[in-house]
Amino acid sequence: MKAIKLIPVLLLFILGACSTVRVNADYDKNVDFTQYKTYAFHKNGIDKVQISEFDKKRILRAIDAELSKMGMTKSENPDLLINIMTKEREKLEVNQFNAGFGYGWGFGWNPYMWGGRNFVSSSTEGTLFIDLIDAKKKELIWEGEGVGNLTQNRDKKEAVINDFVAKIMAQFPPKN
Repeated sequence: MKAIKLIPVLLLFILGACSTVRVNADYDKNVDFTQYKTYAFHKNGIDKVQISEFDKKRILRAIDAELSKMGMTKSENPDLLINIMTKEREKLEVNQFNAGFGYGWGFGWNPYMWGGRNFVSSSTEGTLFIDLIDAKKKELIWEGEGVGNLTQNRDKKEAVINDFVAKIMAQFPPKN
C-alpha cells in the first residue's frame, strides 16, 4: 500500500526534473546567411532589457561563446547586430492524489480520507529572445526564442543561461 502512495510522488519529481528549454526560430527566407561573419551587441536595445546586469552579462557571454564556435568574430564594423529581450511568468501546478484503494479511488468526498494529498508547486518560466539584425539594412533577419524554467540559485544560473543560449543558437544559421 505504501508503494502505491509513493508512485504519484515519484512521478511528480521525475516529471519536474525533466523540464527542458523549448526553442523556436523564425527568419527571413530571402537572406543569404553565409554573408555574415562579424557581429556586435546592440547596446541601446540591450540596455532596455529589465533584468539584472549580472544576468545580461551571462547572456551576452553565452551568445559570444556560441557565435565564436561558429567562426564569427566581434567587430566595430559588424555585419550583424545582436539584441536580446526577456520576459517571465510565474507558473503554478496543482496535482491532487487520492490514494485510498489505488490511484484516484476512495470513499466519500473527503480528500484526506485514505491518504489523499494535494501537491502545489510553483516555478518561474522565462523566455529569452535573441534577435539578429542586418547592420547595414537595419532589418531583423533571424529571431530565436527559448522558453524554460528559471532558477534563483546563483550556482546554477550560469549553466541554465548557457543551456538556453546554446539551444537557441543551435537554430542558427537556418538549415534551408
